[in-house]
Amino acid sequence: MSPEDRPERASDAPEGAAPGNGDVQIAPRDKSVTIGSVVKTLSKEFKDISISKIRYLEDQKLLTPRRTPGGYRVYSQNDVIRLRTILRLQRDEFMPLRVIRQELSAGRSVDEPDRGTPPMQRSTRRFNLTGKAAKTIYAADDVLADTGADLGLVKELTDYGLVSGQQRAGLLYYDENEREIIRAAVELARFGVTGRNLRLFKTSADRESALLEQIFAPGLRSRSAERRKEAIESLENLTGVTTHMKHLLLVRDLRKLVGG
Repeated sequence: MSPEDRPERASDAPEGAAPGNGDVQIAPRDKSVTIGSVVKTLSKEFKDISISKIRYLEDQKLLTPRRTPGGYRVYSQNDVIRLRTILRLQRDEFMPLRVIRQELSAGRSVDEPDRGTPPMQRSTRRFNLTGKAAKTIYAADDVLADTGADLGLVKELTDYGLVSGQQRAGLLYYDENEREIIRAAVELARFGVTGRNLRLFKTSADRESALLEQIFAPGLRSRSAERRKEAIESLENLTGVTTHMKHLLLVRDLRKLVGG
C-alpha cells in the first residue's frame, strides 16, 4: 500500500506478535488524551501548568498535537513525554525555548542522561540493533499522529528511499527507526528541508554502512554465537563513534560559518 493513501486503521489489529513473524512485536495502540487530561496529569509535578501555557508552547512549534475532525486537540503519550521534557528543561536547567527546541530536535527526552553525562556516552547509548525496540513495529496512522507528519511528507520520504514501511495483514507499519526518521524529517521540514534534500543523509549513511559491513561482516556471519554477539556489540559501539565523529565535523564547519 502506498503511503499517499491513508493506511487502514489498525484499531482491531491484534497487539503482540505480528502476523507471519513471531519475532516482530506490534506496539500497543497509543491512547490519546485531551488537553484537560494532560494538565491534570502534569499538575502533580508542575503546579503552574495550564491550558494556556500548553497552547503557547504549541504556538512556539514545540508541540504538535493531533486534532480530531471536530477540531479538538488530542495528545499522544509521546506528546505528554515531550511536554514533560520541555517543562523540566525550563524548570531545572533554565533553558530558553530556543535551546529547548534544539535539544528536542537532537532527541533529548526526560529519560536521557543528564547534561553532566559525557557526550560520547550520550551518543552511543541510543544505538540498539537487536533489542526489543528494534523488533517493534507501529501502525502507520499512529506514526503520523505521533510525529505530526502529513501524508505528503511520508510519501516523499518513501520515494527517496528514506523509509519503506512493511505490510502486515493488509496494514502498513513502520519500525522504531523509521518512525524516528519521520519525526526528524518533520523537524527539518519546518526549515524548508525536503525529502529531496535528505537524500544527502541517505547517501552518507549508505557509505558508512558499507564501511562497517566490511569491518564486521566476518563476525556477523560466524556460526559461533559468542563471536556473533561480540561483533554486534562492537558494531553498536562503533556506530555511536562514527555518529559522534560526524557531529564533531559538522560543529567544526558551522563554527567557521558563524565565525566562532
